[in-house]
Amino acid sequence: MQKETQYIEFKPNFNEDAIETLVAFANAKGGKVLVGVDNNGKPVKNFTIGVESLQNWINEIKTKTQPSIIPDVEVIEYEGVKIVEFSIQEYPIKPVACRGKYFKRVKNSNHLLSVTEVVNLHLQTLNTSWDAYPDTIHSFDEISLEKVQEAIEIMKTNGLTINETPIAFLQKYDLLRDGKLTNAAYLLFKKNDSFITTIELGRFQNEITIKDTARSKADILTQIDQVLDFVRKHTNKRMIFTGEAQRIEKWQYPMEAIREIVINMIIHRNYRSSSDSIVKVFDNKIEFYNPGRLPEDISIEDLLSGNYKSNPRNKLIADFCKDMRLIEKYGSGIGRICDYFRENGLPVPKFRNISDGFQVTVFSEDVNDITEKDGEKLGEKLGEKLGEKLGENQKKIIELMQKNTFITIPELAEQISISETAIQNNISKLKQKGLLERIGADKGGYWKVKEAVSKVPLRHYEP
Repeated sequence: MQKETQYIEFKPNFNEDAIETLVAFANAKGGKVLVGVDNNGKPVKNFTIGVESLQNWINEIKTKTQPSIIPDVEVIEYEGVKIVEFSIQEYPIKPVACRGKYFKRVKNSNHLLSVTEVVNLHLQTLNTSWDAYPDTIHSFDEISLEKVQEAIEIMKTNGLTINETPIAFLQKYDLLRDGKLTNAAYLLFKKNDSFITTIELGRFQNEITIKDTARSKADILTQIDQVLDFVRKHTNKRMIFTGEAQRIEKWQYPMEAIREIVINMIIHRNYRSSSDSIVKVFDNKIEFYNPGRLPEDISIEDLLSGNYKSNPRNKLIADFCKDMRLIEKYGSGIGRICDYFRENGLPVPKFRNISDGFQVTVFSEDVNDITEKDGEKLGEKLGEKLGEKLGENQKKIIELMQKNTFITIPELAEQISISETAIQNNISKLKQKGLLERIGADKGGYWKVKEAVSKVPLRHYEP
């Protein structure tokens, strides 16, 4: 029998775990639960099916799920033992709960959904998003019709024929529904600054020394220019003389890519989160942090390969910005960003989920040299102190643990781009060398880097 997958799960007996798995399948793409099979895919020899077992199990599934789900059930024989196969299709109106808890199948495990994920799953089912719902806090008087007219003029210069008044224009784009302002309309055209769109901007000399700060609380269309202006202010530019009459200006980073990152950050932000967007400009890198992680079914690898279906968090805003020519088409931005950096001979940006959001880190042209040199220095210093060299992955593990003693193995695997098994093997080696100690339990504990290692300065730019 095959292994557990995104669509198949084994259970040695019927219990509430089996119901939770059926719910997880119903909230994803459907699947099968095989009861009477152990975790290794082998039939449980003493598994028995009573006369009324199937009917009782179906009734239990119905009473413990909301809305009630009724899977198909079949008794099949495997290696001479009878087992039960429960099959469930993807449920049309999501999410389905099991005793008040919501699960979704992600790869080969059940993921307990947060409140935000529950809301998003329901909105996706209805083919809508939070920004399309009425704004229950702000009134029509709190948006600027002058800003709406400016957007109309921009669209006209882009070749669109628009003859509507500002109010009719808002209705056309569903930004005004039944005379009520939508969340998208307020974010796009609000008159005054408000905390809901706060973006913190900083120019850092190092991780703790700030040279300049700014804060934007404007409407999201204005914020695009404000963030780009701050980045340009603190980004180097040099002149290239080619022998021709005109000089060429070359920025430290490809500004087309920076603009793409900023626009994506603002358009796809989770505006229900209490966290702010943050932009940190360093000498050799820029970090763009945005509330709102990648969807659970999209990995960093999927993002970089383009192997995913784009489903914008703020569909109304994304659709409007598409007509504004701020974005070209859904799901193509990451590929263009990487291409811009490659064309300029720069490292591809780093993308990662962090805390409750998503971070993009870009590097300037000399970051490879700096990272390589500092990596050599780190290896030499560790070698001098410990009498031996550490592997590259072990050095990265030490560095990340020095920065965050509570970092988890999945987070280490994601940031170093190796498997969790490889992380565990390297941690075991570091423990054997006496360089690392785990304090406390797996959950709630932390990493302690031994004194000889903790004195080594961190210089890597790897996020």
